[in-house]
This record gives sequence, structure tokens and C-alpha cells, in this order.
Amino acid sequence: MIFEWVCWLATWGSVVILGVLIATMAWQAMGWLTPKFLVSMPRRNPADAGILPGIVGTFWLILLTAVLSVPLGVGAAIYLEEYSKPTLLTKFIQLNIANLAGVPSIVYGILGFTAFVRMFGLAKSEYLINLGIGSLQLTLPFGRTVISGALTLALLSLPVVIIASQEALRSVPPSLRHASLALGATKWQTIWHQVLPSALPGMMTGVILAMSRAIGETAPLVAIGAATYITFTPGRLNSVSEAFTRPDKLAQVPFDSFTTIPMQIYGWINEAKPEFQHVAAAAILVLLVILLISNGLAIFIRQHFQKKVRW
Repeated sequence: MIFEWVCWLATWGSVVILGVLIATMAWQAMGWLTPKFLVSMPRRNPADAGILPGIVGTFWLILLTAVLSVPLGVGAAIYLEEYSKPTLLTKFIQLNIANLAGVPSIVYGILGFTAFVRMFGLAKSEYLINLGIGSLQLTLPFGRTVISGALTLALLSLPVVIIASQEALRSVPPSLRHASLALGATKWQTIWHQVLPSALPGMMTGVILAMSRAIGETAPLVAIGAATYITFTPGRLNSVSEAFTRPDKLAQVPFDSFTTIPMQIYGWINEAKPEFQHVAAAAILVLLVILLISNGLAIFIRQHFQKKVRW
């Protein structure tokens, strides 16, 4: 009974603390979280400040992070679980992946700054690529751009995605593989048609955790030099329709400067004017809503595929 009560207190104590924090933020943001705040650019005047560049920058950053880390992480997990043999090298790789999952995020930020922002001191070169529909300006090293941030967060997310995907693959009963192989399917057909669909719900859990962590990260972005105050969106896209009517601007998004919601919150909290505390509280609520929506959508997708699992 004592252990049960301790667990009960730990659970509901966490919920109460979270509720108090959210209520405090909501109280401070009251009157500041308006539709105008969501579609406006940052301003030096707190009453006119908006969060649009942070929302758009966060969207592009997480989208590129997912594109870079999820296929690579799932592919690495499939190789380690389904194809590799338990050699000394494989065990060494597994140990390093487990260690990388616990490395502080600021270390990844320093690595990202050295490897992607500066490319180990590579001399700066600019290239103008003609796309036929417009021109793409590419700079090497990448500098403080969306692609540098996405590559850094992909390194941060990759160990979590690999470990979660491996656990999901291990949870698939070996009898399912044996039955598929006994019916004449190849190893790849067994993995693609039987193992992966069964392991997908567990993989989705790992991806949810990794992307949720990436959305809220600030330290790596500070280390690579992401902006805290900009008055434009990546690619200078002024509307959703421009992504279709101006493909050249869309292609420029990964190589443009950016900010994110956590970076804007960090900048506003450090402002001298006390009104910016209310603006930061409104931005925190926006970030929480985005996290809830993205996690809810991912959980819905996971549950949808979990219903199809039959064994």
C-alpha cells in the first residue's frame, strides 16, 4: 500500500505541477495571445510583437529533421536487428548508440557549429544554381541556416529513433518471421510486409519522442547561432500560395536564416521591457499547443496502425 501511494503521489504530483505552470503561463498570456500575435512579425514594441517567423521556422526545421533522421534511424535499426551478426563491432556500435542518446544537447550544438556551420573551417564559397524556374543561392559552409539546424537536430534525434526502432523490431514475435519464410517469402519481403507493419506503432513512439524533444530544443540552436530576432520567414515566403507559385523561394528555404519558437522565447525573456514577459508567456502557450497537436496526430497514426497488427 505504501508503494502504491508513493506511485500515486508521484503521478498526480507531476500533473499538479504541470497544471500550475500552464495556468501561470495562461494568466500571464491573457490578452496577449491573439490572432494578430500569430501572424505578425517580431517588433521592438511588445504590443506589436508577433511569432510568425518562429512558427514557420519551427515547421521547416522539424520537417527537415524528420526527413533526415527517421529514414536513416529506421534503416540503421533494421540492419542492426535483421541483418547484422552479433560481432564485436556490432556490440561496439550498439554501445555507442546507447551512449549518444544520453549526450547533452549542447554538445550536439557545438558539433553542429563545427561540422555544418563552419564545415571545419572550410573557405566560404557561393554558388548560384539556375533551376529553370529561378535561381538557388547556395553557400558553403552552410552557415546559420535551416539546413545546419536540421542536420544538428537530426544528430540529436538519431540515437533515440534507432533505439526505439530496435525495441519495436524485437517485440515482433520470431514465429511471424518463420511463418513468412516458410511460405516462400524472401528475407526482404518478410521484413517489408510482415515485420515493419507490426513494428510501426513502436517506431512511431520513438519518432514522437525524438521530434518532440527537437521542437523544444534551444541549446543546440544557440550554439549554431540561430537568430532570436528576424522579421522574415525562411525563403522569404509571404504566404502558403507562394510555395506553389514561387518554387525558387521554396528551394531557398533550407539555405536561409531562421528562428524558432524556443529561440524567440529565449530572446523575449532577456528583453529589458517587462511587457515582453507576457509576450514570452503567449509564445510558450503556442509552443505547448503545437506539441500537443503534433503528438496527438502522431499518436492517432500509431493507434491506426496498431489496430491492424494481428498476431
